[in-house]
Amino acid sequence: MKCTMQLFYKMTFISASFFCSKAHAQTEIKVNAPFVPIGMINIAAEKALNNKISIQAEGFISPWKSFAGKNLQIYMGTLEGRYYFKDVMKGWYVGAYGSIAAYNLQKWNYFQAKPVLNEDGSPQLLADGSVRVTERYQKGLAFVIGVSGGYHFTINEKVGLDLYAGIGTSQSLYRGYLKDNNERYDGSSKWNKSGEIIPTRGGLMLTYKIE
Repeated sequence: MKCTMQLFYKMTFISASFFCSKAHAQTEIKVNAPFVPIGMINIAAEKALNNKISIQAEGFISPWKSFAGKNLQIYMGTLEGRYYFKDVMKGWYVGAYGSIAAYNLQKWNYFQAKPVLNEDGSPQLLADGSVRVTERYQKGLAFVIGVSGGYHFTINEKVGLDLYAGIGTSQSLYRGYLKDNNERYDGSSKWNKSGEIIPTRGGLMLTYKIE
């Protein structure tokens, strides 16, 4: 994960440098307001390519090794193309995006602690004779391709709001661990693979034209 985080930071820096160097009246910087109070960072820069189409580079960081007792550490970079039905950065739009993420989290279906089983399917027992029960978490990489949609509100010539959501196919390479001793629960030394169609982005971004 360390190498992936370094790559993420480099991609974010390069994307930000590009957008800032090409900045004009049709470039916006954004922050996802609902995530700020819970200590997550979701920022973006959107640049108009013409009067209908724009491109957006986005970064998302959830630094929480533990959030409400659950693993929730995510580093994600996204590149999105948007088509506006009216004028660029105004009104309704649709888009397509690709993301890469490194994560250490608990998937929604692993929130509850469950018994740990032996190879023969019997429950493991602790020294006091009770059944060993613990939660599971996953560490790995995810690659996402999806479609998005939203509405860009104009408050004044500088400030606006971007309400959006996206759903896509997420393909993951991960390893699963037991929370009580950080050992593998899947009995493998290799990567596991999974794929699913899920909501992967969304929010309400406060936008600001940098010129």
